[in-house]
Amino acid sequence: MKPADECSSGKRPGKGPDTREKGDRGENQAVEYLLGRGYSIVCRKYQSRRGEIDCIARDPDGTLVFIEVKSSMGTSCGSPFFWVTPAKQRTLFSMARQYLAEHRIGATPCRFDVIAITRGKIEHLRNAIIGM
Repeated sequence: MKPADECSSGKRPGKGPDTREKGDRGENQAVEYLLGRGYSIVCRKYQSRRGEIDCIARDPDGTLVFIEVKSSMGTSCGSPFFWVTPAKQRTLFSMARQYLAEHRIGATPCRFDVIAITRGKIEHLRNAIIGM
Protein backbone atom coordinates (compact mmCIF):
# COMPACT_ATOMS: atom_id res chain seq x y z
CA MET A 1 0.00 0.00 0.00
CA LYS A 2 1.04 3.58 -0.62
CA PRO A 3 1.56 5.92 2.33
CA ALA A 4 -1.70 7.43 3.56
CA ASP A 5 -0.85 10.92 2.32
CA GLU A 6 -0.67 9.67 -1.27
CA CYS A 7 -4.03 7.91 -1.10
CA SER A 8 -6.02 10.06 1.31
CA SER A 9 -9.43 11.41 0.29
CA GLY A 10 -9.36 9.31 -2.83
CA LYS A 11 -7.09 11.84 -4.53
CA ARG A 12 -4.48 10.62 -6.91
CA PRO A 13 -0.94 11.77 -6.38
CA GLY A 14 0.37 14.33 -8.86
CA LYS A 15 -2.49 16.30 -10.39
CA GLY A 16 -0.28 17.63 -13.19
CA PRO A 17 -0.69 17.47 -16.97
CA ASP A 18 0.28 13.78 -17.11
CA THR A 19 -2.50 12.92 -14.67
CA ARG A 20 -5.01 14.95 -16.71
CA GLU A 21 -3.92 13.14 -19.88
CA LYS A 22 -4.36 9.76 -18.16
CA GLY A 23 -7.78 10.88 -16.94
CA ASP A 24 -8.75 11.95 -20.45
CA ARG A 25 -7.64 8.57 -21.82
CA GLY A 26 -9.74 6.82 -19.18
CA GLU A 27 -12.75 8.97 -20.01
CA ASN A 28 -12.30 8.21 -23.71
CA GLN A 29 -12.22 4.48 -22.92
CA ALA A 30 -15.36 4.84 -20.82
CA VAL A 31 -17.19 6.65 -23.63
CA GLU A 32 -16.25 3.93 -26.13
CA TYR A 33 -17.45 1.32 -23.63
CA LEU A 34 -20.79 3.14 -23.19
CA LEU A 35 -21.32 3.63 -26.93
CA GLY A 36 -20.70 -0.08 -27.43
CA ARG A 37 -23.52 -0.83 -25.03
CA GLY A 38 -26.10 1.38 -26.70
CA TYR A 39 -25.70 4.54 -24.64
CA SER A 40 -25.79 7.94 -26.31
CA ILE A 41 -23.42 10.59 -25.02
CA VAL A 42 -25.22 13.80 -24.08
CA CYS A 43 -22.29 15.79 -22.69
CA ARG A 44 -18.66 15.31 -21.73
CA LYS A 45 -16.85 17.29 -19.06
CA TYR A 46 -19.83 19.33 -17.88
CA GLN A 47 -18.22 22.05 -15.76
CA SER A 48 -19.17 24.85 -13.44
CA ARG A 49 -17.46 26.60 -10.56
CA ARG A 50 -18.61 23.69 -8.37
CA GLY A 51 -16.73 21.02 -10.29
CA GLU A 52 -17.08 18.66 -13.22
CA ILE A 53 -19.18 15.70 -14.28
CA ASP A 54 -17.06 13.48 -16.52
CA CYS A 55 -19.89 12.27 -18.73
CA ILE A 56 -23.65 12.57 -19.05
CA ALA A 57 -25.32 9.90 -21.17
CA ARG A 58 -28.66 8.27 -21.91
CA ASP A 59 -28.83 4.55 -21.42
CA PRO A 60 -30.74 2.38 -23.90
CA ASP A 61 -33.87 2.69 -21.72
CA GLY A 62 -33.76 6.52 -21.83
CA THR A 63 -32.49 7.07 -18.28
CA LEU A 64 -30.21 10.10 -17.94
CA VAL A 65 -26.96 8.89 -16.40
CA PHE A 66 -24.38 11.08 -14.65
CA ILE A 67 -21.09 9.22 -14.82
CA GLU A 68 -17.90 9.60 -12.81
CA VAL A 69 -14.86 7.92 -14.36
CA LYS A 70 -11.89 6.85 -12.26
CA SER A 71 -8.84 5.24 -13.79
CA SER A 72 -5.70 3.78 -12.32
CA MET A 73 -2.62 1.87 -13.33
CA GLY A 74 -2.92 -0.30 -10.21
CA THR A 75 -4.73 -0.89 -6.95
CA SER A 76 -2.12 0.27 -4.44
CA CYS A 77 -4.49 3.07 -3.39
CA GLY A 78 -7.49 0.73 -3.40
CA SER A 79 -10.21 0.30 -5.98
CA PRO A 80 -11.00 3.43 -8.00
CA PHE A 81 -14.64 2.94 -6.95
CA PHE A 82 -13.66 4.01 -3.44
CA TRP A 83 -12.16 7.26 -4.73
CA VAL A 84 -15.64 8.71 -5.15
CA THR A 85 -15.73 10.21 -1.68
CA PRO A 86 -18.81 11.57 0.11
CA ALA A 87 -17.61 15.09 -0.75
CA LYS A 88 -17.35 14.15 -4.45
CA GLN A 89 -20.81 12.59 -4.27
CA ARG A 90 -22.25 15.85 -2.88
CA THR A 91 -20.54 17.74 -5.69
CA LEU A 92 -21.99 15.36 -8.29
CA PHE A 93 -25.52 15.76 -6.84
CA SER A 94 -25.18 19.53 -6.89
CA MET A 95 -23.81 19.56 -10.42
CA ALA A 96 -26.55 17.21 -11.63
CA ARG A 97 -29.25 19.46 -10.14
CA GLN A 98 -27.63 22.43 -11.87
CA TYR A 99 -27.49 20.58 -15.20
CA LEU A 100 -31.14 19.54 -14.95
CA ALA A 101 -32.21 23.11 -14.12
CA GLU A 102 -30.08 24.68 -16.88
CA HIS A 103 -31.51 22.33 -19.47
CA ARG A 104 -35.05 22.47 -18.09
CA ILE A 105 -35.18 18.73 -17.68
CA GLY A 106 -38.11 17.78 -15.51
CA ALA A 107 -39.52 14.36 -14.76
CA THR A 108 -36.77 12.28 -16.31
CA PRO A 109 -35.39 9.15 -14.65
CA CYS A 110 -31.79 9.77 -13.59
CA ARG A 111 -29.04 7.79 -11.92
CA PHE A 112 -25.36 8.06 -10.97
CA ASP A 113 -22.88 5.48 -12.22
CA VAL A 114 -19.17 5.06 -11.66
CA ILE A 115 -16.86 3.52 -14.22
CA ALA A 116 -13.55 2.28 -12.84
CA ILE A 117 -10.71 1.47 -15.19
CA THR A 118 -7.77 -0.42 -13.68
CA ARG A 119 -4.92 -1.46 -15.96
CA GLY A 120 -7.32 -1.17 -18.91
CA LYS A 121 -10.02 -3.35 -17.32
CA ILE A 122 -13.38 -1.56 -17.26
CA GLU A 123 -15.91 -2.09 -14.48
CA HIS A 124 -19.26 -0.29 -14.56
CA LEU A 125 -21.23 0.15 -11.35
CA ARG A 126 -24.79 1.27 -12.07
CA ASN A 127 -26.62 3.22 -9.35
CA ALA A 128 -23.30 3.64 -7.59
CA ILE A 129 -24.47 6.77 -5.81
CA ILE A 130 -27.97 7.00 -4.37
CA GLY A 131 -29.59 9.97 -2.76
CA MET A 132 -30.53 12.66 -5.24
